[in-house]
Amino acid sequence: MAATRVHRHLNAPRARVYRALTEREEIVRWKFPSGMSCEVHEFGPSGFRISLTYDAPDRVGKTREHTDTYRGRFDELVPDERVVEVDEFESDDPAMHGEMTITVTLADADADGGTDLVAMHEGLPTGVSEVENATGWREALARLAALVE
Repeated sequence: MAATRVHRHLNAPRARVYRALTEREEIVRWKFPSGMSCEVHEFGPSGFRISLTYDAPDRVGKTREHTDTYRGRFDELVPDERVVEVDEFESDDPAMHGEMTITVTLADADADGGTDLVAMHEGLPTGVSEVENATGWREALARLAALVE
């Protein structure tokens, strides 16, 4: 299965970045590509359910007409260091089936007090473009930077 790896330097402390990765009010503000909006339907100890909806009416979603909806759970949370989540699209399309694992690692950056973030998105379904997934991650991480810096 395909995977995406992205890196981003953030001018913010690890604790601030970690909060943005794990809190509902933060996730809804950054965790989506450009040209989409994010809605968090459920978020709690048993997991979460999130929809990403395209702004443009000509874009086709993985779940519904213009929307990608997925369910997930946090498999590992190490405060200020590591977040592992497992997600799966809600889709009737077999090319969109399968669990995806996203591992985000946070490390102190050199002397500037910032944070280096590395995200590994593994197990992409065959119907998800690696190139588009990487682009979406870069766009979302730019929004994350604007939020935490």
